[in-house]
Amino acid sequence: MPELSLPKLYGALEGLPLGRSVASRIYRTAAPYFLSVPVRLDHLEPGRAEASMAAVPWTRNHLGTVHAIAQCNLAEYVMGALAEATVPPSHRWIPRGITATYNAKATGRLRATATIDLPADLGDKQELPVDVRIRNAEDVEVATITIPIWVTAKPQRA
Repeated sequence: MPELSLPKLYGALEGLPLGRSVASRIYRTAAPYFLSVPVRLDHLEPGRAEASMAAVPWTRNHLGTVHAIAQCNLAEYVMGALAEATVPPSHRWIPRGITATYNAKATGRLRATATIDLPADLGDKQELPVDVRIRNAEDVEVATITIPIWVTAKPQRA
């Protein structure tokens, strides 16, 4: 049975009522930890992905703002979707770290946009940065996050 890719799943469901929510929920089960994060995949194409996250009580810190690690969770979620939609099936990827800068207090629903530029010749064994910008409902950039991913060619099957 062929494996259903995230881009195909998202493309098949995005135009249906609740389709994005269903695709987001299915994607979140791929890494069950994300089931604890109130995120939704809002847009997906090679090179760009967008996701949003509600500011629910368990994402807030003692100041009433969205916790820094909750913002990192949103960034990692959207980075993974982007990598799945962008890195070709001949390659695999894994995150190698995260660098986050918090620019303003994060309140309310947050929207994350992830982007990556793949080189024309992807080759094997290279680190590529995924840039994530997180904005609040007033379109203020509250965080800038970079997640380098390690991309390698999949071994050829005989």
